[in-house]
Amino acid sequence: MSEMVTLTIDGVEVKAPAGSTVLEAAKLAGIRIPTLCYLKGINEIGACRICVVDVGARSLQAACVYPVSEGLKVVTNSPKVREARKVTLELILSNHERTCLTCVRSGNCELQQLANELNVGEIRFDGERTDLPVDDLSPSVVRDPNKCVLCRRCISVCNNVQSVAAIGTAERGFKTVIASPFNMALKDTPCVNCGQCINVCPVGALREKSSIEKVWDALANPDLHVVVQTAPAVRVAIGEEFGLPIGTRCTGKMVAALKRLGFDKVFDTDTGADLTIMEEGNELIQRIKNGGKLPMITSCSPGWIKFCEHNYPDLLDNLSTCKSPQNMFGALLKSYYAEKMGIDPSKIFVVSVMPCTAKKFEIQRPELASTGYPDVDVSITTRELARMIKEAGIDFVNLPDEEFDDPMGEASGAGVIFGATGGVMEAALRTVVDKLTGRDNDNIEYKEVRGEEGIKVAEVTLPDGMTIRAAVAHGLGNARKLLDQVRNGEAQYHFIEIMACPGGCVNGGGQPIQPARVRNTIDIRTERAKGLYSEDEAMTIRKSHKNPRIQKIYEEFLGEPGSHKAHELLHTHYYARENYPEECSRI
Repeated sequence: MSEMVTLTIDGVEVKAPAGSTVLEAAKLAGIRIPTLCYLKGINEIGACRICVVDVGARSLQAACVYPVSEGLKVVTNSPKVREARKVTLELILSNHERTCLTCVRSGNCELQQLANELNVGEIRFDGERTDLPVDDLSPSVVRDPNKCVLCRRCISVCNNVQSVAAIGTAERGFKTVIASPFNMALKDTPCVNCGQCINVCPVGALREKSSIEKVWDALANPDLHVVVQTAPAVRVAIGEEFGLPIGTRCTGKMVAALKRLGFDKVFDTDTGADLTIMEEGNELIQRIKNGGKLPMITSCSPGWIKFCEHNYPDLLDNLSTCKSPQNMFGALLKSYYAEKMGIDPSKIFVVSVMPCTAKKFEIQRPELASTGYPDVDVSITTRELARMIKEAGIDFVNLPDEEFDDPMGEASGAGVIFGATGGVMEAALRTVVDKLTGRDNDNIEYKEVRGEEGIKVAEVTLPDGMTIRAAVAHGLGNARKLLDQVRNGEAQYHFIEIMACPGGCVNGGGQPIQPARVRNTIDIRTERAKGLYSEDEAMTIRKSHKNPRIQKIYEEFLGEPGSHKAHELLHTHYYARENYPEECSRI
C-alpha cells in the first residue's frame, strides 16, 4: 500500500499518495485546477502554467508537476493565482488565430472553455502575431501553426506513445513552433497519418483533411450509384457527437442517418472484416502447414503498415498480403456487387466512414485498385459524418433503428470486434482453430487478447498437441517493442496483431475528440470497446466462416479462400520507404 501524506488545499485536509502531484491531490479533494498542456500519462511537463498554485514558495508552481509533501499548504484560488492564470491565458490568446466561429473545434475547444472559465472578457496584450503557412499537403492531417498554443501534447503522443517522431519543437522563445524535421511537409516525413496528434490537440491546430464536399457532390450526382460502408468502431463513438454517453451503441441510428443523407445503399464494413478473416486465416494456416514466413502480422491498420514500411522493411514479408477490410469490401463492391446488381463499376462511388485518418492515405495507394478503379473513392472520419448529419438537420438521437442493406448487409460478431485491440486476433482464432481442428469449437472468447495492456500474449493448444502462439500490440510504441523482440530472436510467435492506435480503432485518429478533463478521468478506449463486445455477444453468428453471406460470396464469385480471383481482388503488396523525402511522399 502506498505511503500517504497529509496536506491542505484551500483549507481542506487531504490525504494523497506520496509521490503524487498537487493536481492529483486536488482531484481527490474535489477541487478542480484548470489545465491546458496536461494530459494524464501523455504530457505531464508543466509547460503552459495555467495550473499554477500558491505553495508558499517565492513563485507560483505548476500543480501538474509539483509533488505533495507532508504538511504542504496549497492555495488554488486567490487573487494572485487567478490573475497569474488570466495573464498567461491572455498572452496565449494574443498570439492565437481567433477565428473561433469558423474553426473546426468551435464548441469543443479547451482554450475556448478556459477563456469562459477564467472570465477572460478582453485581451490586454496586443503584441506581434505569428503568421505561418498552413501545411495541408498530407492526405490525412492538416497542421495550422497559427492556432497552436505550444502545449506539446502532439509531440508527446507522436514521440513517446507512437515512437514516430514526425514533429518536434523548433526555434526558441516567441519564435518557437511545432514543426517537422527540416520544416518539411508532413507528407514528406515518416508520419504514418494515425491522427493521434489530432485527438490530443486542445485547439484547432491539427485536424483531418476534410472530404465532406466530395461526398456531398457525389450524392448530388444522378449518374453515380453512391454506397457507404461503416467501420465497427464508428457505431460506438458517433453518439458522443450528439451528447450520448461514451461507448453507446448507435448502429441502427447510424444506418438510419446515412439513409437520410441520401446514400443508395448502406453497408457494414464488418462484412469486409469477415472476408478478411477468411483470407487471413487461410493465409496463416498455409504458412503454418507449408513452412511459410512466420510470424504472420496483420495488415488491417494502414498507419501500422506505413510504420512498418519506414521502420521495419526487413519484416515486410511477414505482413499478411490481405487488404484491410475497408479496401477488401470496396473491391468486392466494384466487382461482385456491381455484377450482381448489373451496375457499371465506373458508376459505383464507394464512401467509407472510418475511425481513422490513415484510411484517407490508404485509399490513394495505387496498389489498391484491383478492379481498375480505386477500391474506395472517399474515406471520411466519424467526426466528418457527424458534421454531415448536423448540416443536414437530422435529429440523430431520436432516429429509429434501421438495418444495413442487402445483399451485403450481414456480418458476424467476429467482424464487429475488429474495432478493439485484440479483436482481429480473437476473430481470426475463432476461425483458424475451427479449421485446424476440423470441428465447431464452443470456446470462442479469447479474453487473454482483450484489454488495454500494451502487449498481450496468448497460447492456444489444439487437440493434436500443436500450440499457436499469438501476440497483440496496440500503439506504435508497443509495436516497436514487440517487433524488436521478434527481430532480435527474443520471442517467437505464429501470429501477431498490430493496431497503430492505442486501444485499436475505437481510439482512432478520426474518432470524436474528448477533452483532457474527460480523458484524464475515463478510459475512453475501454468504454467504446465494451460497446463492440456487447454487440458481438448479442449476435447469433459470431464466427466469420459461419456467416452465410460470406459463404455465398465464395460460392457465387470467389471460389474459395486464397483462390486466384481472391488474390487478384483482396490481396496486395507493400514496399520499403527507407529514403525520405522522396519515398515518403510516394502514395
